[in-house]
Amino acid sequence: MENTKANLESYWKENLKYLSILLVIWFVVSYVCGILLADTLDTIRIGGFPLGYWFANQGSEITFVILIYVYVKLMRNLDRKYGVEED
Repeated sequence: MENTKANLESYWKENLKYLSILLVIWFVVSYVCGILLADTLDTIRIGGFPLGYWFANQGSEITFVILIYVYVKLMRNLDRKYGVEED
């Protein structure tokens, strides 16, 4: 696929869409679930600890690592789609 200006703009738009979605997911897990909903989630216990604790202390880190892998996979596919992958 030819790297025209329109092609690269479409690539960048799709990249920003992926970033936005992944950042919203991370925000919801780390801020909303870990802080705003912590008291509500504390009524549920996992391994003897309140669920709010898990979200605040483990959830955001685990989610961040998972989102990194998802982003890498999405970008590999996007690079192939637009013909900008590295050799």
